[in-house]
Amino acid sequence: MTSILQISDTHFGTEQAPVVQALEDHVSEHGADLLVFSGDITQRARGSQFAAAAAFMQRLKERGIGDTLVIPGNHDIPLYNLPLRFFAPYHNYRRHFGHELEPVFENERLLVIGLNTTAPRRHKNGLVTPRQVERVANILRARDPAKLSIVVAHQPFGAMVPSDVRNQQRGAQAALECWAAEGLDLVMGGHVHLPHVLPLSKQYAHLAREIWMVQAGTTFSSRVRGTSPNSFNRLRLHEGANKHVTVERWDMLDNHFAPGSHFELSWGHP
Repeated sequence: MTSILQISDTHFGTEQAPVVQALEDHVSEHGADLLVFSGDITQRARGSQFAAAAAFMQRLKERGIGDTLVIPGNHDIPLYNLPLRFFAPYHNYRRHFGHELEPVFENERLLVIGLNTTAPRRHKNGLVTPRQVERVANILRARDPAKLSIVVAHQPFGAMVPSDVRNQQRGAQAALECWAAEGLDLVMGGHVHLPHVLPLSKQYAHLAREIWMVQAGTTFSSRVRGTSPNSFNRLRLHEGANKHVTVERWDMLDNHFAPGSHFELSWGHP
């Protein structure tokens, strides 16, 4: 069984030390084949915040994480340092997490495509460009269709509640319709600090197949939303001819993470 650990919106600079420790303890106990970090690593894109995040990632690797896939969020671009924002917006990100802003992970059962939907001239809104749509489509066309295929972007492609419609990606519909035709299974993200799992066909009626949206909450920032606690997602890809994924949400309770809700997602034959 392949396992994916999804964390998001850590907002280093606002992290809570006991929650960070609880996640490290969880990884020591359970491990994961792949860690997906879906953006907003830092609160203000400062070098010290990225350094703390990079040190945290190294500790996770030492505790049982296999591979990692990391993308930036809107908070990972400087807000108040305007020269850096407009002339070298990813300087601190790249210094600590590498130059690739749209990484791809692939193994014998899984394809995960990173998408950078941030930009210096947009404060928080995400945008999927036509060029990005075509890039992802080309990768999907070239893959083995039996593999579970995932796109990871920081901002969501759909909305759980009406107030979050304004937070979803610009260009989401055209992107999803194209990628559904190429066999995409899942999109993953964060941004709204509201964990949820949704079938996107409920919002987009013309998808050629179902695409599920898996959104993470804030993993250990104090910037929680409403009554949603700190949390992360764990995805388990089951063996078998059909694609079958269990999505588990783990919530912070007292001084440890405990299983919360879970969903069983299946797609049948590719």
